[in-house]
Amino acid sequence: MRDALVSVVIPTYNRAAVLCRALESVLAQTHEKWEALVVDDGSTDGTAELIAERFGGEPRIRYFYKENGGVSSARNKGIQVAGGEFIAFLDSDDVWAPWKLELQLACFAIEPEMGMVWTNMTAVDGEGRLVEERYLATMYRSRRMFTDEELFDRSYSLKGKTGHAGADQAHLRTGCVFSQMITGSFVHTSTVVMRTSWQKQVGLFNLDYRPMGEDFDFHLRTTRLGRVGFVDLSSIRYEIGVPGALTERKNMVAAAKNFLRTVEPYVERERDKIKLPDGMIRQTLSYGYRWYGTELVLGGEAKAARAALLRSLREKWSGGAMLFLCATWLPQSWLQALRQLRRVARGGHWAKEG
Repeated sequence: MRDALVSVVIPTYNRAAVLCRALESVLAQTHEKWEALVVDDGSTDGTAELIAERFGGEPRIRYFYKENGGVSSARNKGIQVAGGEFIAFLDSDDVWAPWKLELQLACFAIEPEMGMVWTNMTAVDGEGRLVEERYLATMYRSRRMFTDEELFDRSYSLKGKTGHAGADQAHLRTGCVFSQMITGSFVHTSTVVMRTSWQKQVGLFNLDYRPMGEDFDFHLRTTRLGRVGFVDLSSIRYEIGVPGALTERKNMVAAAKNFLRTVEPYVERERDKIKLPDGMIRQTLSYGYRWYGTELVLGGEAKAARAALLRSLREKWSGGAMLFLCATWLPQSWLQALRQLRRVARGGHWAKEG
């Protein structure tokens, strides 16, 4: 895999202040055969000038400008111009560990039939202070629902696969996880490396899901193709609590709605391929409608919230759904107080659901 070209797709929008860190982390990769495809989604903060000034002499870094269309439209542009055997994704406010590509390419050599490998992630705050060393299960609720043994049927030691000492204690775990992914994503896009041949089968990110939810849909389609791999080692540094991030609460209604738009068609059309008990599927749908209804309540859309929360209760009763159903009859002033209490309970960060 040393000669394999990796196309690194980097969407960016008004992130000039942090984009250099992301690109420097690509330049620092121990696997040196890569192309970085920076897709500027209509920035107005001097991103183009920055790239020309700081990286104009690096032919592996290619810059593309497009009109603003959202992060997934930028990723799609990068995918369409990619020339590598593998595609990796890196958001412009994330930072890779220097051994990331080397390690993940080694994983593909261990089990060639795999189409995608992802890893864990380290969370830091806005000042770079460590929040959590392994943040994946904190950010993605579905990862907490399954043990490694329930997700993966093979395990390989990564000892000696890179010069990174931490990798010597890590393992590549592989399996078919499509069924478990129905309950929600547990793949973080900036940690992913996938075969281009698989991407061509999966297709592009679905722009109908803007502003949130395209990632889950894309990774669910990927896992549906076959075997994938996971390394429980953090290969990226992910900054939480960033102003303007897609995970702000104002986008949560769309995120919850798109979760249901992703899951329900598979349940309806491919129930025989989903190796989960009926109770877990009903629980997943109940969760989705409860999440959607809760966000509608907090957004002041009481009528729509009642319909969603009643559907949640029909799938599976929960105290949370009942509580927010009752809240749909509260005065707006009380709902504003409820929003504030929920924000405080979450520590000021609106973590991604699903």
